[in-house]
Formats: sequence, structure tokens, C-alpha cells
Amino acid sequence: MTTSLDALKATGTVVVSDSGDFESIDVYKPQDATTNPSLILAAANKPGYARLIDNAVKAAKEKGGSHEEQANFAIDRLLVEFGKEILNIIPGRVSTEVDARLSFDKEGTKKKAKELIALYESLGIKKERILIKIASTWEGIQAARELERDDGIHCNLTLLFGFAQAVACAEAGVTLISPFVGRILDWYKKNKPGPNYEGENDPGVQSVQKIFNYYKQHGYKTIVMGASFRNIGEIKALAGVDFLTISPSLLEELKNSTDPVPKKLDSQNANLVPLPKVTFVDNEPDFRWELLQDQMAFDKLHEGIKKFAEDGQTLKDLLVKKLSA
Repeated sequence: MTTSLDALKATGTVVVSDSGDFESIDVYKPQDATTNPSLILAAANKPGYARLIDNAVKAAKEKGGSHEEQANFAIDRLLVEFGKEILNIIPGRVSTEVDARLSFDKEGTKKKAKELIALYESLGIKKERILIKIASTWEGIQAARELERDDGIHCNLTLLFGFAQAVACAEAGVTLISPFVGRILDWYKKNKPGPNYEGENDPGVQSVQKIFNYYKQHGYKTIVMGASFRNIGEIKALAGVDFLTISPSLLEELKNSTDPVPKKLDSQNANLVPLPKVTFVDNEPDFRWELLQDQMAFDKLHEGIKKFAEDGQTLKDLLVKKLSA
């Protein structure tokens, strides 16, 4: 019997594992993998990954510098250590996130992206196998635009909740975007409870459908990768989208199911509902105003940045203790 996971892959959707726990990744045969500070923190607290922390701390001590410089290097090295292990398992690319505290700092984001790429290259990994994850703020989108254009560094624009963010990312020529389906649903359940938000009635699903159709209508090459799922119903409703990044628990659910997964999104049908072309990438006031008008996107973007920054700091504190030992 064909599993639901195989059926999903058969729709043309590329399956990506959303995890720092690389020991669980190979079972599902994903093409790519994504990480973020929260996922790395969860994995780093497991005894099986202690050697990666030890490697990062050892490299930081050898590099030298002030205690703060060593701690900053150690956290970058730890992210890259996880990425390297994941790349030993998957055939495609791994996404590694820039420090969330740089989300409103274009030049800082570019500098950190280049440092992460240099670290990967020092371990023999080419930049073509890396996606640098950057929050979809105005500054993040502009940083990604320049990294893609000037440095050939491929970017994954994350924490994407609003249509204006998606449009600006496509105009900026970024490689891939990660619209967060489940977190959109979370906001609607909390702030506008009542309706049946399931399957194609899920506002997160509807957001990705609109972005996908808009990109295909207007010929944008940016990959749409749905992310942050709460249930497999959301995943099935997006079958046929370019990529989906899925947690191990939901991948397991799909692997253990034989329910059919019909194709729902198709670039051939993207023109059924015409979406007029709009532009944001060169108009900061319009972008910021549009984001402000979308309360859900505004709230979830800033909440997500704050949470990733907090988990990044917790990870750093863990490394500081190791450096001091």
C-alpha cells in the first residue's frame, strides 16, 4: 500500500524535514531539511548530541578572543555542526538561521550570513547546499536581495505571515520563502474563534494558496515552502505546493497512513482566480503600512522573532557555561 507520505511526494511536492534532531530525519527520506534556534535548542539538550556542543566549544576556544567573541563563534559553529550532520543524511540543502536579534539590521544580517557560509566552507561544504534563513522583515528582505544578487548566497525568508512579505520576497529574487501555516491558524483561533478552521477553510492554508497562485501567475521563481503545521489536514490541503517542511511527528503520521493525498495546488490552474500584480520591494513606507494593516502578520512576525531570539540566547547561555568549565 502507498503511504500518505509517498502520495504527498507523488503530487510533486518536495518534502523537507523540519528538525534539528537529525537522528530521526533519514527515516522519511526528505530532500532538504530546515532548522531554527528553537529546534536546535531542543536537540542540543539531548545527550546524543553532546559531541556537537563539545566540537563547537573546542573550536571557539582554539579561535580565541574575548569571552563574548568565543560564545558568539561557538553558537555559529554549533548551528553549522548540526547542518553538517544533516547534510550527511539528505541529498539537498539545509536551512541555517541568522541570529534573530539581527532581524532589523540589514548589514548585520549580511555579515552573519557570510560568516555562516564561511564556516560551512571551512568544513568542506559548498554554499550551494545551504539556505540562510532570515526573518521576513523589511531589513531582512533587503539583506536577502543583496546576498542573492551580489554574493550568490541562497536565502530562505522565514516568519512569513502576510501577503506583502511574500510579494516583496519574490521581487527581491530570494530562493525560497517559508509561510507559517500553523501559526496563522493559532492567531485566528485565539483572536477570531468560532468558524471551522479545517482543511481548505484554514486561514494558514488559504494564505499559502494565494501566495502560490500569485507567484505562478506572475512568473516568480521563488519556491513556496509551507511550514509550521498543526495537523496533517493542513498538509494535505497544500498537496502540490512547491515544498512543505514537516516536523518528524507529522511525517510519522503521514508515513503510517494510507489515506489518499490528491493534488490540490497546480501551477496549471494558478490563473483561475486572477491576482493583480502589486509591488513592495522598493517602497518601504507601503510595505510597512501593509504589514501594519495585517494585524495577524504584524503580531506573529514580531512574536516569532522574539521567541527565536530567546531560544538563541538560551542556547548561547548553555555554550557560555561549557566555555567557562
